[in-house]
Amino acid sequence: MILQKPAFESITPNFGHSYTFQKFSETNLNKSTIWHYHPEIELVYVNGGTGKRQVGSHVSYFTDGELILIGSNLPHCGFTDKLTGNKSETVIQMKTDFLGNDFFNIPEMKKIQKLFEIAKGGVVFSGKTKRKIGEKIDVLEYQTDFQRLLSILNILNELGNSQDIKVLNGEGFSMEAEVKDNDRINLVFNFVKTNFKEEIPLQEMADLVSMTIPSFCRYFKKITNKTFIQFVNEYRLVHASKLLAEKPMSITEVCFESGFNNFSHFNKSFKKFTGQNPSEYRNQLKTVLQ
Repeated sequence: MILQKPAFESITPNFGHSYTFQKFSETNLNKSTIWHYHPEIELVYVNGGTGKRQVGSHVSYFTDGELILIGSNLPHCGFTDKLTGNKSETVIQMKTDFLGNDFFNIPEMKKIQKLFEIAKGGVVFSGKTKRKIGEKIDVLEYQTDFQRLLSILNILNELGNSQDIKVLNGEGFSMEAEVKDNDRINLVFNFVKTNFKEEIPLQEMADLVSMTIPSFCRYFKKITNKTFIQFVNEYRLVHASKLLAEKPMSITEVCFESGFNNFSHFNKSFKKFTGQNPSEYRNQLKTVLQ
């Protein structure tokens, strides 16, 4: 099996622009679903729908759309596919110095500068912020280039003032480690992404990155703030959440399709992870979507 590192995505703004703005729809899907990273900060608004988010070492499932800010060089997967059921997806990408080296150092930009710092771990916005900012992002496509630039600054400032935020990766997570650490952890992430339905022995992971088992366990915990077993289980539980929402499968089928080989353990783990057992989760989601 050939394992791939996350792809480096080279982003070139359109001629005459200092940032990129893209809007996708049901007929024009975002094809960037692979595990990738780039130096640009990325603001994504998914209008409606449900799907999986994987940012750094964090995996979870979103419902009723998504508003997320992803920091520079933070690996992530795309948020939408043909099953997401969203109306549209808007992606804005900009370098931290896209308005000049010192622009964000002026006093009026303090909130945005702090926001960019927090975004290194990936930030999700919810509640009123998601609704209000989502509406502002949706109208960007109808604005002139100059109006859009001012609107983006206004949006970033409002996000910097928001209380409706959740940081996805804690301070223990850092993809700004040495290059060899990035390569190592990305190798692990990609292996889990491809093989989470199978048993993944610690010895196999340690061999993959040329470490002993104790060294690998310490290394993984230091980088992600999670144990490797915890990370794999969370990945499986998020996949189960996705199947429960999107596929007409029995809960037993969801259990085994998600990499669990014990139904009782799956039920307990799912309830601990989501606060509900699988059938309660599926029923509540049906109510929300209706």
